[in-house]
Amino acid sequence: MTKRQKQLKAFEQLLDIMDEIREKCPWDQKQTIQSLRHLTIEETYELGDAILNNDLTEIKKELGDLMLHLVFYAKIASEQNAFDISDVLEGINEKLIHRHPHVFGDVKVQSEEEVAKNWEKLKLKEGKKSILEGVPQSLPALVKSSRIQDKASSAGFDWEKSEQVFEKVKEEILELQVEVLSGDKINTEKEFGDVLFSLVNYARFIDVDPESALERTNQKFIKRFQFLEEEAKKEGKSLSEMSLAEMDVYWEASKKNFK
Repeated sequence: MTKRQKQLKAFEQLLDIMDEIREKCPWDQKQTIQSLRHLTIEETYELGDAILNNDLTEIKKELGDLMLHLVFYAKIASEQNAFDISDVLEGINEKLIHRHPHVFGDVKVQSEEEVAKNWEKLKLKEGKKSILEGVPQSLPALVKSSRIQDKASSAGFDWEKSEQVFEKVKEEILELQVEVLSGDKINTEKEFGDVLFSLVNYARFIDVDPESALERTNQKFIKRFQFLEEEAKKEGKSLSEMSLAEMDVYWEASKKNFK
């Protein structure tokens, strides 16, 4: 059996299992496209965690969970005579071929930037009214900001150098300080948003994923704070009983363990 035959056999078995559990399992029978949505989002975040941790074993498991969800949605849709898994796969196959004329056609490209620009042009030809239409409204704000700026850049709307973007970050921070001092809460929020947006833009220029960067910092803070809690317990204290100076000693120690 070739590797491709093994892959196809495994996928066929998943489809067979889906048919069985949909027919015989009470929980699976009750599920709808709407009821699965929040579970799919959860699975996607679990995959994101595994990717951040570079845990290939967990990545494999989470990809399996997501694959199940994709097959599940297609199964429910087939029961409604809307579409089935073959329609899904044929659709993405057709899209990939159409959007890769430099692979399946005679278009020549010299860089990934050219590929991205051609991709957005093709999407507009397919009926999109705006390049930004492809950014889901329900995305978390930080991720959405990054995708918006990626797409705007693909249309040529961008800064030329990272230094220019960093200057913009500093400009936005100064504007934020002015509003904070003025006490204007509404404008303070607006300027704070501008600071975040400009930082996300700068992250793109220095090749940093802002969502991943922030999540790594979140995890680092959690580990350091839990170290602080554990050290306090060893002294028979709770954090509320300690002074900031006492906590700072352990916090500095935590930095050596969790960088």
